Amino acid sequence: MTEKENNIKEQDKEKEQENEELKVVMPEAEWTTMPTEEFAEQPEYLKVFTDFYIAKFNQRDLEIMNMYDVDSNMVDINHYVMDNINFGSQELVRHALQYHANNFQSIVDEIVQKDHVEPEKMTSYLDWDKWYEDRRDNISTSLS
Repeated sequence: MTEKENNIKEQDKEKEQENEELKVVMPEAEWTTMPTEEFAEQPEYLKVFTDFYIAKFNQRDLEIMNMYDVDSNMVDINHYVMDNINFGSQELVRHALQYHANNFQSIVDEIVQKDHVEPEKMTSYLDWDKWYEDRRDNISTSLS
């Protein structure tokens, strides 16, 4: 090899060493996936009641319901619904029941105790709405 070729070869080695020193090695990304949330199965009447309750919440019409809230269950429910209002209707019902089924059940239990309602027979929004309006109609409107 000629001296010129040796110099070129030596320069190539130096450049290669410089490139190795400056080479940035990116680690492989580690992907983590959240496990799919499993929802506890709830009685159908509780799903219907929850849907009714959330509808009344959206209408800002929970005055009557307040009469059945002896343990401040509505505070927990309303806070959760407010924080998750962007869920679709059925999705919000599922999630609200996932975390607050006991709160909804406590309100239903009070309704059963005070009004002798059979929640299993309340199979639609209209059933609960009729009950709600009947309760509203039976409130005394006198001031004395």
